Amino acid sequence: MLEAIRRAMTFLRQKQILHKLGVVISVAVIGIACYVLYHMLRGIDVNEVLEAIKSTEPSQIAMAALFVAAGYFTLTFYDLFATRAIGHAHVPYRINALAAFTSYSIGHNVGASVFTGGAVRYRIYSAYGLNAIDVAKICFLAGLTFWLGNAAVLGLGISYHPEAAASIDQLPPWLNRTLALMIIMALVAYVVWVWTQPRVVGRGPWTVVLPGGPLTLLQIAIGIIDLGFCALAMYVLVPDEPNLGFVVVAVIFVSATLLGFASHSPGGLGVFDAAMLVGLWQMDREELLGGMLLFRVLYYLSPFVISVILLTFREVIIGARSKRLQQAALKLDPGPAPEAAYVRERRDGGV
Repeated sequence: MLEAIRRAMTFLRQKQILHKLGVVISVAVIGIACYVLYHMLRGIDVNEVLEAIKSTEPSQIAMAALFVAAGYFTLTFYDLFATRAIGHAHVPYRINALAAFTSYSIGHNVGASVFTGGAVRYRIYSAYGLNAIDVAKICFLAGLTFWLGNAAVLGLGISYHPEAAASIDQLPPWLNRTLALMIIMALVAYVVWVWTQPRVVGRGPWTVVLPGGPLTLLQIAIGIIDLGFCALAMYVLVPDEPNLGFVVVAVIFVSATLLGFASHSPGGLGVFDAAMLVGLWQMDREELLGGMLLFRVLYYLSPFVISVILLTFREVIIGARSKRLQQAALKLDPGPAPEAAYVRERRDGGV
């Protein structure tokens, strides 16, 4: 069975069918989102949206900012876990934190986070002896942590409140609950699979040993905490009435986030917003839009600006340090005197 799946995946990769299918899905998701947004935003009063933003209590914004900071702090453990898992324990936590924070915040805003985030990670980790394959493995394990957390949150959330997902996918609640239970069973099966014996994916230098059972549970916990903090930030900023409860907002938020990732648009722009407007249709649209704009400033724009500043300072410091080392090397070994160099050049036939 597994060998048949491997052959099928190899055939699909050789024919680039998966890549073409991914492009089609992305375009379809973006197109549907634009259509939905066009109909949802008709009649929106911009002044009311601005008024909703102004009327947001500073304490709400501060609390949301605190949850966003906690979420990004949790993200740093994605890279810490991944670098330790591939055997690079010499990389200090502060470098893991810098790589995770900057790669995710830049990848979220620029789009195509696999490539943009990977490039940022490579620039940081290469200074500690990691090559492109090591960075690819880190990206794979960090992504695995993210998706395991998403599967756990969606499975548990939808099984508890299937009506929340029904507002987005328009499926009957019983079918959503069935799908959620299937996700949970698949997650449990995966944990059992990696717990029984060491599991390996990839070939040659690209081989990655999957984390075992206990470490997989740790991965799931990290992913759940990260998404929980992000959902709390969104929950604080959405309108108080009607009070749908945290679980409903969390399920819709995670579903909207995943749709944004599937579209590969920068920050899930348009797709995330359309899914949130559709999922939270009971709320006042102007107030909901105000809360979503504040969330974008806190979760996307502010970390992006901070990341650019951090990376700029890092490059300036590295450049200055390299220049000092070159100057020190010249002082220790200034090279031959100009006259001697000229005589040697003439002797060797130089001009």
